[in-house]
Amino acid sequence: MTEEIENKEPSRKEVWKMFDRIAHRYDLLNRLLSMGQDITWRKRMGNYLPAQVDELLDLATGTGDQIIFLRTAHKGINKAVGIDMSEGMLEHGREKITKLGWDDTVSLQVGDAMKPPFEDDRFDAATISFGIRNVIDVSESLGEMARVLKPGGKLLVLECSLPRNVVLKKLYLFYFRHILPLIGGMISGDSYAYNYLNKTVETFPCGEAFNDLMRGAGFTEVKANELTFGIATIYEGVVPS
Repeated sequence: MTEEIENKEPSRKEVWKMFDRIAHRYDLLNRLLSMGQDITWRKRMGNYLPAQVDELLDLATGTGDQIIFLRTAHKGINKAVGIDMSEGMLEHGREKITKLGWDDTVSLQVGDAMKPPFEDDRFDAATISFGIRNVIDVSESLGEMARVLKPGGKLLVLECSLPRNVVLKKLYLFYFRHILPLIGGMISGDSYAYNYLNKTVETFPCGEAFNDLMRGAGFTEVKANELTFGIATIYEGVVPS
């Protein structure tokens, strides 16, 4: 079987149902399978935000980790809204927000990253972490993010990517294809979810290819910032003023 056939891009249709199934183990597996790097990456996004953010939108927010780590690392975020299609993930997120005493300033609600239910020009910044590769139409979703951002507003996208170094890429792909699905399936009880993960990462555009998608959606000052030898990337772009 060729690599192209083996790594055929999986369907994103109703993928939120998969996340409902693994919500109870999602945070644990993120820490374990990334060896704790996902926390570092999420906090690092704060370095690319404006000094003051009156209102932040986090799409595909899941259990709210991106909002939590950003507000912990970046003191200039006044309010935040997170949306996700998985009610199971949101339930865990709301519990964490309540424990932090943030119910008055952070809201987590059901919503589609392809059709965010907000008016034009509302948010100062938007983030999406490990979620853009799960939408059915990436370009449409990016266009909607541009719509709800104010002129001059900033989008940050944190996503898995493939190392450019040939040796590292081979090691990384071995881990993603064989070890990650095994561990993820054993702990979550859902082997499909973690096979889905490695296939979506391998088939999703990264680096300059994703930069082009952001430019096509109208963003300027687009840049890809590689993390940890290129196994993850923070993409940034600005809505023209």
